[in-house]
Amino acid sequence: MKIIALAGNPNVGKSTVFNSLTGLHQHTGNWPGKTVSNASGTFKYNNKDYKIYDLPGTYSLISHSEEEEVARDFICFNKYDLVIVVCDAVCLERNLNLVLQTLEITKKVIVCVNLMDEAKKKKINIDLTKLSNILGVPVVGTSARNKNGINELLNNLENTNFNPFEIKYYDKVEEAIDILLPYLKDKTKDLNPRWVAINLINYEESLYKKITNYLNYDLLKDKIIKNQLIYIKEEGNYNVVDSLIKKSEEIAKKVVTYENKNYKQKDLKIDKITTSKLFGIPLIITLLMVIFWLTIKGANYPSELLFQFFSYLEIHILNFLEFLKFPQFLINLLISGVYKVLTWVVAVMLPPMAIFFPLFTLLEDLGYLPRIAFNLDKMFKKCCACGKQALTMCMGFGCNAVGVSGARIIDSPRERLIAILTNVFVPCNGRFPTMITLITIFFVGINGSSFLSVIILTLVILLGFLLTFLVSYILSKTILKGVPSSFTLELPPYRKPQVGKVIIRSIFDRTLFVLSRAVIVAVPAGALIWLLANLHINDISLLNHISSFLDPFGKLIGMDGVILISFILGFPANEIVIPIMLMTYMATGNLVEYESLESLRSILVNNGWTVTTAICVLIFSLCHFPCSTTCLTIKKETGSLKWTLLAIIIPTLIGIILCFLISNISNFI
Repeated sequence: MKIIALAGNPNVGKSTVFNSLTGLHQHTGNWPGKTVSNASGTFKYNNKDYKIYDLPGTYSLISHSEEEEVARDFICFNKYDLVIVVCDAVCLERNLNLVLQTLEITKKVIVCVNLMDEAKKKKINIDLTKLSNILGVPVVGTSARNKNGINELLNNLENTNFNPFEIKYYDKVEEAIDILLPYLKDKTKDLNPRWVAINLINYEESLYKKITNYLNYDLLKDKIIKNQLIYIKEEGNYNVVDSLIKKSEEIAKKVVTYENKNYKQKDLKIDKITTSKLFGIPLIITLLMVIFWLTIKGANYPSELLFQFFSYLEIHILNFLEFLKFPQFLINLLISGVYKVLTWVVAVMLPPMAIFFPLFTLLEDLGYLPRIAFNLDKMFKKCCACGKQALTMCMGFGCNAVGVSGARIIDSPRERLIAILTNVFVPCNGRFPTMITLITIFFVGINGSSFLSVIILTLVILLGFLLTFLVSYILSKTILKGVPSSFTLELPPYRKPQVGKVIIRSIFDRTLFVLSRAVIVAVPAGALIWLLANLHINDISLLNHISSFLDPFGKLIGMDGVILISFILGFPANEIVIPIMLMTYMATGNLVEYESLESLRSILVNNGWTVTTAICVLIFSLCHFPCSTTCLTIKKETGSLKWTLLAIIIPTLIGIILCFLISNISNFI
């Protein structure tokens, strides 16, 4: 089986090329020792088997983030038969940098110039034959969305016509390479000695360590090489990167022609609105409100259908267990405990996630998400954090676990930790049902406007944004001291989203991923909740004993013991907080589904709830410990119990302080 590495800049359609080649024969996992996910797949062509690895997007083999490091290490040090470098036909000049760097490492390269259809629309012409002659390797034009050019790409897999272009750097760099080469040829194993020389001149610590480990030899401890490098450095500065950029520009000018030199004007006009100081932030808020409204309105009906289906299924499972003569205690535990909690989590979580994630992915596919990071970058800079944190916050709206794992896009470990620790201040889909229910019955009214509900919900979320900025600033001045790092943010061209592929990708990559984690935790949680509600001491359930114990503290912060135990037991999934409250207030021993919002309001008011209580519960819903799925993800991403505990303590402490202040101010008034 032949091994292929698929490389390319972000936003060039690399994954679309990968999907076109592999179809359904794909596997997703993690790179060894890394939290960065990988996608690999297999396909057969001309009776030959191929395995292809979709490497993380990278602009350069001089890596800055963990994802870029993975791509660099695979190309530089792994065994493979071929590298396909995918480029964007609209921005070929910028993409050639990676092509030239790859050609320094291996001869077996195919350049796939993708998005030819977009280039055609913008009247950009690329002479692929001329580009192939200059680079000395096969060049194929594709429009992977429509599978145009994929067959030609496949036909070139066995191409043996490789005579790769050797980049000539500035004269001083070439002189330095010539000085080092004689001393490296016997020491670099199967690595290209010229490439090793370039990396000694353009020293980058993490890459040098990888080269040392690969060679099992520290070149800088070789006295002759060390002396030659000292001599070279004394002669002046050697800017390898500038040489690459200049050479990319020269090649692009030879092969690319523009019929319409103003092809960027349309995108620039849109960007004047989407990234302006006047309209940028209001547009973000408006879009969030629209997404929330669509999610709220759209999730109700499928949730109701799922509840009905699970109720119907429950009867048949119950009959089946009785037929098998299971003990009644075990039947109650499995049905009233595990099954009820599990199905509640699925019925409440699945519909909003199935709506929110595709909408979010559509914005991503459209090219708008980088504009959000651009608009919020200055705010995060003032907090000594990274503008890319805005993207992880957006991911957190669907699920905080996804937001935490999305922090991988942030290069700086310090800033990545800040993004992870503060992501919980963005309310996820699991907290929306509680928030929306309380907003409806206490602030809008049962028959009130759903649009007004969305406005109030947006105000709560804006409070979450303010807390994110505040906590990010405090962390950056205390336990995570540091100055904000700079980063290159690409604003990709606006593109028509691929609605079908977006829906499939968001459901399988995000919705089902998050739901599966929640389900795993919901099963033991359902059993625990049922046991606490049905095991009694002095005719009072353990659940009521615990809530009574917590009641004084709960009253101190504007709530009660039942609310606190509901949040604690809602740790597996925030969706079950209200059902646990009802189960405890009504002492039913089972999770209760309220018949209507009016009946729910009556139950809460009869148990001492006021508007102040509702406000405190709303605030605590926004500011409390992450759910179990998110905590597991934080532990996995940071590899540290300390940071996981801090991620639990920080929001909970802030929630307690805010609720205490609100309660006491309300009592004073």
